[in-house]
Amino acid sequence: MTAPDRPLVEICVGDVPGALAAEAAGADRVELCADLGQGGTTPSLGAVAVALRTLRRVGVRVMIRPRGGNFVVSEVEEEVMRADIAAIRELPNPHGLAVGVVFGALTPDGELDLPVLRRLIAAAGPLPVTVHKAFDEVADQQAALDEIIALGADAVLTSGAAPTALDGADRIAALRARAGDRLRVIVGGGVRAHNVREVLARTGAREVHLRAPVHRDGREATDGAEVRRVVAAVRTR
Repeated sequence: MTAPDRPLVEICVGDVPGALAAEAAGADRVELCADLGQGGTTPSLGAVAVALRTLRRVGVRVMIRPRGGNFVVSEVEEEVMRADIAAIRELPNPHGLAVGVVFGALTPDGELDLPVLRRLIAAAGPLPVTVHKAFDEVADQQAALDEIIALGADAVLTSGAAPTALDGADRIAALRARAGDRLRVIVGGGVRAHNVREVLARTGAREVHLRAPVHRDGREATDGAEVRRVVAAVRTR
């Protein structure tokens, strides 16, 4: 696995306009979700299709999560997730964007649900897979990291099981050291333009993940100005 030449910026967005704003502001990748108030759920197939038609450059990761709440996946929910993944794999990608999926699954005891994750990763096929912050609810993250690597996931998103990436910086650094070149560790949790350099320095991160929310016309949108500030901070380290 080749590390990027410079840290990459991934922006979590709740709609296609947000994805377009993030791309215009210089983001490297977007994570497309619905219902960010619930931590992100699967966007509509139409939203993904339009994003793939209208974006020109950024990578696209699509959240696969049928509901908010906990990360325990029922049999029916797993079927829904596999169906969503299959549908996304069939969508036209006229600009050849790097498309992947994001999901996670835990047992009622708070461990990784390895059988469910294995089947979902198999359903993803060639699409790169990011295991989302369900990972931060696992007690033994070092062991869980090894399990995720063995399953064949491409990346994991983490704040080091802390409220923010800076709070969890030491653990994130340890996870990155353990992963080496076997898995990309994406750092998220309270990352903003004013602290992204410190996050990068303390964690050794090569990829950061954040929302850039702004309230406009009575709803949340993606703040292109904040995305530009984060990108500028990352690129002028």
